[in-house]
Amino acid sequence: MKFPISMLREFVATPLSAEEVGDLLTMAGFELEGIEEVEGEEVLDIKVVSNRGDGLSVFGLAREVLAKDPNAKSTELYDRAKQRFPTPDAASTAPLVTIETEDCSRFGCRLFDDVTVAPSPEWLQKRIRQAGWRPLNFIVDVTNYVMLELGQPLHAYDRSKLAEGRIVVRKARPGEKITTLNGDEHELQAHHMVIADGSQPVGIAGVMGGLESEVAYDTTTLLLEAAHFLNTSVRRTRKELGFNTEASYRFERSVDPELVVAALNRCAELWGFKAAGGVIDVYPGKPAARSLVVRESRWNRLLGMTVTADEAHRYLSGLGFTIKRLADGLEVECPTWRPDIVREDDLVEEIGRVHGFDRIPERLPLARTVLGGLPEFTKKADHLRQTLIRLGFDQTMSHSLRAAHPLDAPHERIGPRQPASPEYALLRNALLPSLADNARRNGAKDLHLFETGQVFWREGETLVERTYGAILSQGGLFPPNRAKDPIPTADFYSMKGVIQSLGSFAMAVPTQPDPRLHPTRQATIGDAGIFGQIHPDVAEACGLPEDTVLAEFDLAKLFALQGQTFDYKPISRNPSVRRDLAFVVSKSLPYHQIENALELACGETLERHWLFDVYEGTGIPEGKHSLAIALQLRKFGENFTDEEANQVREKAVAALQALGAAMR
Repeated sequence: MKFPISMLREFVATPLSAEEVGDLLTMAGFELEGIEEVEGEEVLDIKVVSNRGDGLSVFGLAREVLAKDPNAKSTELYDRAKQRFPTPDAASTAPLVTIETEDCSRFGCRLFDDVTVAPSPEWLQKRIRQAGWRPLNFIVDVTNYVMLELGQPLHAYDRSKLAEGRIVVRKARPGEKITTLNGDEHELQAHHMVIADGSQPVGIAGVMGGLESEVAYDTTTLLLEAAHFLNTSVRRTRKELGFNTEASYRFERSVDPELVVAALNRCAELWGFKAAGGVIDVYPGKPAARSLVVRESRWNRLLGMTVTADEAHRYLSGLGFTIKRLADGLEVECPTWRPDIVREDDLVEEIGRVHGFDRIPERLPLARTVLGGLPEFTKKADHLRQTLIRLGFDQTMSHSLRAAHPLDAPHERIGPRQPASPEYALLRNALLPSLADNARRNGAKDLHLFETGQVFWREGETLVERTYGAILSQGGLFPPNRAKDPIPTADFYSMKGVIQSLGSFAMAVPTQPDPRLHPTRQATIGDAGIFGQIHPDVAEACGLPEDTVLAEFDLAKLFALQGQTFDYKPISRNPSVRRDLAFVVSKSLPYHQIENALELACGETLERHWLFDVYEGTGIPEGKHSLAIALQLRKFGENFTDEEANQVREKAVAALQALGAAMR
């Protein structure tokens, strides 16, 4: 924003030169981009950050100078601007303005009759040129000048060109178009906010007025408008229409809603025309007062220097905040032109920048030196990776965004709102799809891969992120030593051995089989994960061999299982006793139920058991098979007698019969 130094001096009396004012504003957060001489006067070019719309006016920057420069004094013009340029006119109640959208929180206007449109006086034209604008006429130049003074955009309409002589602030209707002051025609969308008369749009709210209601040299009646619009609405409209204006630049960075009437009054004062009645002010969106507490202990700790409560009070008061003293700080009412102040630390920053960040003392940072090292989870994850590498597996790393895959886990998938492509539309909820793709690209033969990484899914309203590990193994487990040596290949049991190498985990047949794995060749790893041979249908869909074995597990749960303790007991020196059982049972009965029944019936005396024969054929009914199981029994400290061993056997028989087995 450009303005002559004399314009600033009309708001604040300061002995500082233009260069010193530029340095002061730079230290306050408003960077001086340059000083140039325009028509014999120094003009400052100030860069204003996007959340400080109050700095896009000479009045706003004068407030910063008064707060930082203890020798600066406010002028009569500043005091009148601070009081919103009060006038004796009573507010008008004429039903001239209607607001039909929440994106407009305030709309004010003044009416003028017997207006004469002429060129601006030389002093005004000079100020307009110094700001980098082009003088047009007295009416338009004054509205631009007041915008430069106060930061509130205004627009003057030829009232005789407004249908029904009224204003409606609304969203555009289907098919509506408008030709703006620059001569361009724009087709409006339903979300574009417009200022309309009784029949059609006469301006794009916050951006530019319409050509048909433009003030010309034959204009005799005016409607002067000042309003407050939602900054995001103006920004969206301006970007979609493809042009920028001084008004939209300010509205996008938030304009003080309390400036509406002040700007109307200031404009009327400079014009000198007699207004036809008072201000028409429609204000449905008046903001509620906002108060924050800032503690002295807090600002001293964050700033790293001592600022007294009196100094903080003076700084914030100079910036326009209303202050109330507290025992440990200040209660601050935030002004309407500072929507960027939302928390205590924002006020600390205000105190610091006015006090001067350059005054923060230099000192070495205070910190404790602690013993370095990796977090426990990271150390365990590294150990797991090193273990798998020693077992002959190759580590892979894959992108967390991917498309749907047959090996996805049965969790609800989530993804970005606007994915870059269908191949990256979802966050992975499993690592097996990435391993399968890597294996397929590398020929899917004699491959042993693993990966660790994050997976994501949704459970109801909760978004879940976990660290998983996954293993894929297929083909020969190691190269042959001689040309005709048989090579062991990966299968369910080799994967079981890999899992056991990672820790002593309880493995069991899942109660609910994982549909990605073969229904009879899979097992759980405690509650941490699952492993087994790939399902034939899934293997075909993925382009993998049917003998591929997979494992997937939650690392946090797996490490928790690694920490479990076991009870050990001495080995018995007494001899064992063996009893064999042969029985016929339905093929549909899972073997793990037979194992559980035997272990429960025999108790601690059952040292081990194993299946040593399966028979189907003559004498065995259809749908059944004959199983032979050996029971090895042993007691600690004494020998089993035949009678005791037979009693244990009878308990085992009774348990099997309860499952529908017939003894042979």
